Amino acid sequence: MSRGDEKIDAAADKLQAAAERAATQGGLKAKLAGPLAEDAAFVRKLKPSLIVARARGAAPTNQKPGEGVVAPSGPQLGQRPKPRGGGAGGAEQNPFVVIGGALAVGVLLAKLVDWRSHAHPRK
Repeated sequence: MSRGDEKIDAAADKLQAAAERAATQGGLKAKLAGPLAEDAAFVRKLKPSLIVARARGAAPTNQKPGEGVVAPSGPQLGQRPKPRGGGAGGAEQNPFVVIGGALAVGVLLAKLVDWRSHAHPRK
């Protein structure tokens, strides 16, 4: 390995270490950890010996891009809300109960209107 390759590897190692440190800190730094790890993988491909090999046709040129891997700093989801009790606070209700209640209110409203119309008959 040439000196140039060693320097490139050292720079890529520093980028990967920075990405791992950023991932553990959380916040905006954690969001930037992934792209920083991808940059470290890209820098490794910039070794002078690999560039010369690709120019000569000795190295493969159809590889898939490498992915920088950084573990998340902790759980990505917060605490889950506890489910509410049956029927309280807008929870799902049985549709037949809702339809039956609407029917009962409708019948009562119709009887009320009919009863009030007898109080003031038209002549």
